[in-house]
Amino acid sequence: MSGLIWQIVVVAIAVAIVAWLWSNAVHNLSVRRISTGFAFLGREAGMPIADTWLPYSPKDTYLRAFLVGIVNTLRVAVIGIVLATAVGTMIGIARLSANWLLSRLAAVYVEVLRDVPLLLQLLFWYVLMQGLPAARMAYRPIEGVYLSNRGLILPAIPLGEGQLRVLAAAALGAVVFYLIRRHLVARQMLDGRPRRAWPYGLLLIVALPAALSWVLGVSWTVTMPELRGFNFVGGLALAPEYFALLIALVTYTSAFIAEIVRSGIQAVPKGQWDAALALGLRRSFVLKQIILPQALRVVIPPMTSQYLNLTKNSSLAVAIGYQDVVSIANTTLNQTGQAIEAIALIMAVFLTISLGISLFMNWYNARIALVER
Repeated sequence: MSGLIWQIVVVAIAVAIVAWLWSNAVHNLSVRRISTGFAFLGREAGMPIADTWLPYSPKDTYLRAFLVGIVNTLRVAVIGIVLATAVGTMIGIARLSANWLLSRLAAVYVEVLRDVPLLLQLLFWYVLMQGLPAARMAYRPIEGVYLSNRGLILPAIPLGEGQLRVLAAAALGAVVFYLIRRHLVARQMLDGRPRRAWPYGLLLIVALPAALSWVLGVSWTVTMPELRGFNFVGGLALAPEYFALLIALVTYTSAFIAEIVRSGIQAVPKGQWDAALALGLRRSFVLKQIILPQALRVVIPPMTSQYLNLTKNSSLAVAIGYQDVVSIANTTLNQTGQAIEAIALIMAVFLTISLGISLFMNWYNARIALVER
């Protein structure tokens, strides 16, 4: 009972402190005749945003500008998490390679990138991007791909309403296939009869979306970038600021993920390797089908922290002029003077994204955890 009373007292003190700080802030703002509230979100923003996936013009509202900033932040966070996971996993496996040169190179990669501050790496990649040749002299490693001080230009498929409908149908088909596959596996566990799941996947993920694409007359033509004047037209353009930020976040975070993967693999008892190799299984098969699934139980919790760090570190984009939600909030703050509201919006965005990542990773961690009978 006394423990409950102390908890109530602590919560009451915390609420009282927050209420006092809020009332003090409101009083100081009123004395200085600074309006409060989020009504400014409906006003015309008047700020240009160079790199965005959403339609936007300076005549749009501050709310629209914030939405553009959120999408720009998610562009970095989601793609960065996927790439950092892939690169970090490969580097972590390379550190355990029997090839001396490969393992030493992986160790150098990890130690150098972990010991250099992320901001310096970000500035390095941005300066390197600015030092690339102009569009007319762009590097072309393969046909249709250009690298210049305008960024990375890639071939692309224009996505309209029809293409999005087909992709949504394919995604829905993948979800239904996953449920069907689980059902078939459950039935196999009951009667021991194997059942093929791939025909359902072929039907739901390939055949039905292809039929929908044919019915809607959707075109999947790849547009190749072309140099016109001083810039490229067509294709997918990754701006120098975005590309530099993505490279810096991926390389920096992958160095930490590599150590997490390495430690996770080493946490699996050596007898698992010995038993699998004694059966004549290939090392690549053993690593993929036996070792990595067990290592995931050790890897997932610290990996979640790295995903959260990558998302929060994306706020360094303001240092090189990439207009994410932090940069747009800073511009809004300078134009409107709504400091508390702008900072509150930034905190709410990163809190929501971080909680979403944490909930998903915790769900996945619980799903792969060992269940004791």
